[in-house]
Amino acid sequence: MWEDTGMGIAIGIKDTAESWETLSTRRPFQGAKTAVDSDEVRMPDGSVARRDYQVHPGSVCVLALDGEGRVLVINQYRHPVRRRLWELPAGLLDVPGENPLHAAQRELYEEAHVKAGEWRVLADFFASPGGSDEAIRIFLARDVAEAEGERYEDASSEEADMRVEWVERSALVRGVLAGELGNPALVTGVLALTAALAGDGLDALRPADAPWPSRPYEA
Repeated sequence: MWEDTGMGIAIGIKDTAESWETLSTRRPFQGAKTAVDSDEVRMPDGSVARRDYQVHPGSVCVLALDGEGRVLVINQYRHPVRRRLWELPAGLLDVPGENPLHAAQRELYEEAHVKAGEWRVLADFFASPGGSDEAIRIFLARDVAEAEGERYEDASSEEADMRVEWVERSALVRGVLAGELGNPALVTGVLALTAALAGDGLDALRPADAPWPSRPYEA
């Protein structure tokens, strides 16, 4: 439910859980990390429609912000879109029930050799809800520093060709609005950070252990 203030502003608007009747499910494809399901779904008018979608374990991303207002970004090749994209450090939640904060801390270390002393939840979103159930949580990491020990290396993955940079937030905002930066987590994270800074501030963001109904986890 939402309340119309008379000024075209909706107060209290939020997504709600709902599940239409699924008559059958097939899995025509099973990959190493994701799958494709094909459901026969009963529509509100009584008809039946097929819905094909990617089944995904979920992901975490980290927007690391340093004391100068710069954001840590990585650049890597993404074959499906035939582009090198600037992105936030990110990874799959491929351990069932894993605390997403722990996964985010691991990814920040592995991809950028960075640690952070303060963590908040910046934003939760669905990557492409019309065709995938992938849920993504973006963490804000502050009080950042170089991690101890040897740098993580995995030459067999795309990370072997990864470039890491610290970029001014304002430059990223300009790139998003100009259509030059298109990774969905980067776009969401940078604009959410900008909105938070212009609003109640970063300390008003949800704590790092905030519930995540789309991907419940153990503390």
